[in-house]
Amino acid sequence: MALPENNADPGLKQLTARSVKWNLIDKVSQQALYLITGVVLANLLTQEDFGLVGAVLVFQAFASLLVDSGFSYALLQRKNPTRTDYSTVLWFNLAVAAVLYVVLFFCAPLIAGVFQHDERLVPLSRVMFLSFILNASAIVQTNRFMKEMNVRPVAAANSLGLFAGAVAGIWLAVSGAGAWAIVWQTITLAAVKSLTLWLSSGWRPEWRFSMASLRGFFAVGSGMMATSFLNTVFQNIYSFFIGYRAGLAPLGYYTQADKWSKMGITTISQTLTSAFLPTLSQVQDDCERFARVSAKMNRSTSYLLFPCMGFLLVMATPLFHALFGEKWDFSIPLFQILLLRGVFTVLTAGYNNFAIARARTRLVFRMELLRDGAALLFLAVTYPWIADSYETDLVWGIKILLWGQLLASGLTWLAMLRATAPVARRPMLSLLADSLPYLLLTLVCMAPMWGITLAVANPWLQLLLQGVCGAVIYIGACRLSGSAIQRDLLQYLRGKNSSSVKS
Repeated sequence: MALPENNADPGLKQLTARSVKWNLIDKVSQQALYLITGVVLANLLTQEDFGLVGAVLVFQAFASLLVDSGFSYALLQRKNPTRTDYSTVLWFNLAVAAVLYVVLFFCAPLIAGVFQHDERLVPLSRVMFLSFILNASAIVQTNRFMKEMNVRPVAAANSLGLFAGAVAGIWLAVSGAGAWAIVWQTITLAAVKSLTLWLSSGWRPEWRFSMASLRGFFAVGSGMMATSFLNTVFQNIYSFFIGYRAGLAPLGYYTQADKWSKMGITTISQTLTSAFLPTLSQVQDDCERFARVSAKMNRSTSYLLFPCMGFLLVMATPLFHALFGEKWDFSIPLFQILLLRGVFTVLTAGYNNFAIARARTRLVFRMELLRDGAALLFLAVTYPWIADSYETDLVWGIKILLWGQLLASGLTWLAMLRATAPVARRPMLSLLADSLPYLLLTLVCMAPMWGITLAVANPWLQLLLQGVCGAVIYIGACRLSGSAIQRDLLQYLRGKNSSSVKS
């Protein structure tokens, strides 16, 4: 099965590859630290502890979104933002963060009232919400490094913040602090990360605010904010209804499944967006080059996405058993369904990059409306079953909810595929052809991996054998079929200039 690739532009190829490399280093190091911290906390804290924090995170997600206001996308989309542009966005973000914190501080008792009047949520939320002010101070600093495709300082700041947060969280969990361990882990991470970025960037804002700059970002920023707002609604609405209908313990099971599934999904999506969007923005005015670059990026996404999600799907049970024993078994099927939905999430995010790079944010917003409309429809259909549970399956109703959301995501992906093909200057079938070979190869690899699960009892041995088996078959099959994506990647990792490699 041949895996042909179009020739990519040499001028951008090496810069993009370097950006992808450091994005991967950043995300892998982040996930390694998240993994270590998460495993320790999951074994020390209760399902209810995670449910308490999950309830607070519902509201924090919206606050963080409003703080950014979509202007980080606008800065990435603009070819040459000025110092005044950056300064204006920074002051705007900080002002919005301060106002929102004051509002949420006084609304904390109302938040507790939503979740069965649990008064523990009042002080937890008031401290946790400080993190989005700290994060607001670092948005522009991060954006400037990403715009320059200089990801190394961002990776260092993320790693230092995660390490400091891990130390704080684990120490408090061992001391018996319960949910407070996760709260102070979050605060410490945000503070150390923001401080590191400010010290390493060398950039300082002007003491001025330009309404002209703000208006200039509004067309792209407002569209992306509206899109992100809807996306955030439907990422967090499930936690809200699960906590409201089923209680904090079932919400804890869902929170664990969601957290671990997002480790893979978010890593891939954010890595590719951070690396590819600046590159696409540089060729936004050249239709022919844009088509070539978008094709290469679509294939690169598929090459990474399908084996990562497919392998995790098969390895879910031994992974949870190796890390947690049987404490979180009810999270395993939720984790697997969320991985399947994550495939559509990452593919759709890739298509969004094509539209954002060409300033077609209204299209992104319309597609987000469609996706959220489908999600809302299936949420309404499955809502009566959310609280259903059995002694042998405490998350029966939550599984029904997630299967409905998976179907909604698949339907939205098809619509997005059709809508963005003209933006990418490529036929819809060509976009499908980019992904299909890697999907088929992944399915071939999953069969023997599943067989190992049936033949081997020890979860650690299962994980080792499955990982080696899947990787050997996938890499070997891609090599035999002539995948230029893999060839370029391997040559770059060996230190060779991939721009010299024909695709």
